[in-house]
Amino acid sequence: MDHAHQFDLFVIGGGSGGVRAARMAAQRGARVALAEAAALGGTCVNVGCIPKKLYSYAAHYAHDFRDAAGFGWKADAHFDWDRLRANRAREIGRLNQVYERLLEDAGVRILRGWASLVDGHTVMLETTHGAERFSARHILVATGGTPVVPDIEGAQLGVSSDSMFDLDPFPQRLVVVGGGYIACEFASIFRGLGARVHLLYRGEQILRGFDEEVRHFIAAEMVKHGIDLRLHTDVRSLARTGEGIEVRLADGHSLAADTVLLATGRVPNVSGLGLEAAGVRQGKAGAIEVDAQLRTSAPSIFAVGDVTNRVQLTPVALAEAMAVVDHLFGEGRRSMDYDNIPTAVFTHPNIGTVGLTEQQARERVAEVTIYRTDFKALKHTLSGSIERCLMKLVVDAATDRVLGLHMVGPDAGEIVQGFAVAMQAGATKAVFDRTIGIHPTIAEEFVTMREPTR
Repeated sequence: MDHAHQFDLFVIGGGSGGVRAARMAAQRGARVALAEAAALGGTCVNVGCIPKKLYSYAAHYAHDFRDAAGFGWKADAHFDWDRLRANRAREIGRLNQVYERLLEDAGVRILRGWASLVDGHTVMLETTHGAERFSARHILVATGGTPVVPDIEGAQLGVSSDSMFDLDPFPQRLVVVGGGYIACEFASIFRGLGARVHLLYRGEQILRGFDEEVRHFIAAEMVKHGIDLRLHTDVRSLARTGEGIEVRLADGHSLAADTVLLATGRVPNVSGLGLEAAGVRQGKAGAIEVDAQLRTSAPSIFAVGDVTNRVQLTPVALAEAMAVVDHLFGEGRRSMDYDNIPTAVFTHPNIGTVGLTEQQARERVAEVTIYRTDFKALKHTLSGSIERCLMKLVVDAATDRVLGLHMVGPDAGEIVQGFAVAMQAGATKAVFDRTIGIHPTIAEEFVTMREPTR
């Protein structure tokens, strides 16, 4: 223990990474404080993964009611937006309290207010009652990210993803600007809930960074679900009219909307943090630069999660937090491995992916073998839906190792999680081929693809 300081670890930010680090450090006997200016749980719990997945479930019922007819069910369903909002708010409130209890039970001191760095060992906390200084042996910055507002005329008429869960009233006409996973997920969700949705993206295809085949396949599926997807489309301005919000496009056309979601990216939440004063080096978009130990250029200050702008995923922030705590208060054996991070996109249908895209694999190894299949799922032989599934394996021809696994279809995230374990263990295509499938499932297709596509 370093009695020259009030705390062994001072955590700035009560999101996924910050809460995990504070809890684990306190459980190891460290004196820990955590400062948070908003609700505990950060983006993920309050305006990200959790409410988004709840709304995705809500939207899927629309498909289920339609599909039920082919199975002999007659359903007369009505959607109540206000009820969904109220139930979600109650659940998020419960989670906020769970986070608070977890911290308190571990012995973490929770400080409510805006924290900023004074130097490598000092934090200034501003509250409604005034300012107070705290000293700490180590400081962890886990302040996350924040939505970017694009530089277009009338941008203040649009909303960010943070506001989508509590819109009042429900938007009958939604225009989504952007082509990343947040834009695509909200387009799918609100389409499912009954809105007319336009998805406008200035690039050549949505979901940059994902496998090319996956991108084209999900775009076609989203269009089938009734989303008006417009690529190579630039938004010039937003203007309030008697009809709602007029979205003026660069080609001279315009669209009328009740709500315009500006989902054009997220940046590290670093404004007013005092990083320069503490000697913390920043990179592109203000991202905090860290080394393999997640240490910043100031030796006593560490950073994890979205504020480092590397892999913006909750489980990555959690793993980074565990690595920092192990390094500072444990045996120092935990390190971060950013290969084979599985991820899902909760579009309709879902995307699940782990490992390399075909393009990445071709850049890294001499010869790649591709196995792919797309088909109508058994369920839809009776449902009447024209939705299709895509499944794809990217294999290193020389070693037979599976380098990438991609899926578009129902429950893709649930299916891909298990295969991620196999890939982490270095599974080859021969291992996949030796594995017996579970019949009839969609997942079995990953172990029954025998003929290379190319």
